[in-house]
Amino acid sequence: MQLSKFGQKFTAQSGILQLMDDLGEALASGGEDTIMLGGGNPAYIPQVQRYFHRQMADILEDEATFKRMIGNYAAPQGELSFIKALAKRFQREYGWNIGPKNIALTNGSQSAFFMLFNMFAGEFADGSHKKILLPLAPEYIGYADVGLSDDFFTARKPDFEYIDEHTFKYHINFDAISVDDDIGAICVSRPTNPTGNVLTEDEIEKLTALAESHNIPLMIDNAYGTPFPSIIFNDVRPVWNKNTILSMSLSKLGLPAARTGIVVANEEVIRAIASINAVTNLTPGSMGAILALEAFESGEIIKMSREVVKPYYQQKAENAAAYIKKQLGDVDFYVHKPEGAIFLWLWFKGIPITSQTLYKRLKAQEVIIVPGHYFFPGLQEEWQHKYECIRVSYAQDEATVKRGLDIIAAEVRRAYLEGGRQKDEG
Repeated sequence: MQLSKFGQKFTAQSGILQLMDDLGEALASGGEDTIMLGGGNPAYIPQVQRYFHRQMADILEDEATFKRMIGNYAAPQGELSFIKALAKRFQREYGWNIGPKNIALTNGSQSAFFMLFNMFAGEFADGSHKKILLPLAPEYIGYADVGLSDDFFTARKPDFEYIDEHTFKYHINFDAISVDDDIGAICVSRPTNPTGNVLTEDEIEKLTALAESHNIPLMIDNAYGTPFPSIIFNDVRPVWNKNTILSMSLSKLGLPAARTGIVVANEEVIRAIASINAVTNLTPGSMGAILALEAFESGEIIKMSREVVKPYYQQKAENAAAYIKKQLGDVDFYVHKPEGAIFLWLWFKGIPITSQTLYKRLKAQEVIIVPGHYFFPGLQEEWQHKYECIRVSYAQDEATVKRGLDIIAAEVRRAYLEGGRQKDEG
């Protein structure tokens, strides 16, 4: 069977395919033997699960709503009742000058970025080629392979802030950023997947001004951010204007299977998303939108995110970070300061094996993590740092996370000892 260039690209081995294969295999086996610290599946938070269980029960009792949820196509823009509720919620919460024409739904935020990236980068009718600028590497693994042309991303190394003996934080190195004619858009995630980094208000303001001055959009991936699911531990407000494209999701709230992505943008971008939806999907699915509709109309979504989801993950993040520091306190390693999302980003400085080798050794012991080198799309120069990092999810129950971290710590310590690179030996 001969495949087109499109077919070859999207069937080749990739980091996101490896991640989702690992997740699928673990779930298919019941997860009894595998310690799944690799995927981005959110935790099963009891209060959230009960809320949506009740909502589903109410829908099943309402014949008209049930019929609309499973039996009717929505508009290509998405379920309009949900879009209207979203617009009103953003108006109330933040005073944004926003209406239903500024919002479109997609089948998950991964689908949204496939559309958005290829709208603003790649080959243009005038023969030019533009790229997406990722100003802070590492960035989300799912971006790496969505471009329909080669040479799709360009990324910049970060500055390092050392907070204590085993904690650090990345910052954007603005001195290394220039926007030339070959940049079609700027994109950041906030909180950042994989590191849990939250860009400061100053960094966001500078990126906003930079994008506006070059008449290109700033895309902000807000999948873990505020106001929902609010897996963000700093006190920040979401940012939006007509030059900003804000992407959100219901997945990390606890509805990943509903595949509901949300794009907030100017009307031109929203019309384009609706057009692509019509061609590729006819319409995005309505199940997540209708299931969450009451939560947005009542404001319960904000309350639940702030009072249940955020503290749940913040406690888990603090516990996991403290535990791995205790287990590897005598090793030259760092944890990126966990400021949001559901991951720890672990940097084993000078480790004599690559993160891919560490991944294989851990997988043989039925512990799944994600090797760090996949999170640097667009970084052309070679950089040893990316082979020294791994992403670890702490969304599982605490006993499982600790068991996984114990095995990771033992394997990392063995690697350092084999290479004679233990910290107290210089």
